[in-house]
Amino acid sequence: MKGFGCGVLALLLMGAAHGNAEELGIDDLKGRIFDAHMAQKTFADGLKFCNELNGKSFYQRMHNRLLDLEEYFRSLDNLVKAQVFNPEKRRPWSLEDAKERWEAVKKQAQEEKEKCELVQSLPQLEKRLQELQKNAAVPEQKE
Repeated sequence: MKGFGCGVLALLLMGAAHGNAEELGIDDLKGRIFDAHMAQKTFADGLKFCNELNGKSFYQRMHNRLLDLEEYFRSLDNLVKAQVFNPEKRRPWSLEDAKERWEAVKKQAQEEKEKCELVQSLPQLEKRLQELQKNAAVPEQKE
């Protein structure tokens, strides 16, 4: 979600430059809606697993399936113990390799959980944006 966050930050900074608190809310919502649409496109295959993507599992795109973090940790431990060849490092798995991969999949599990939550909140975000835009337009018509 790192890339998505940058878009939101840019929109927030643009809204802050205008100095209008309601506009900042609208810009923030637009940024979150944009991020949700991007997640729908970039994580389309994984979205069907959102009910299980709760931070305790992650989506493996290559095999189009979920992997449990605890089971994955045990698998990494077994790779190290058996000195199985690690094709990424071109040598047998080491404890450092396993720790590095473990941290990466834990981070991936959390990011995927957040993507699912964001996509699931899309209807509410769009409804809130419409309400804010409608309320922002009313004072302009009175002037």
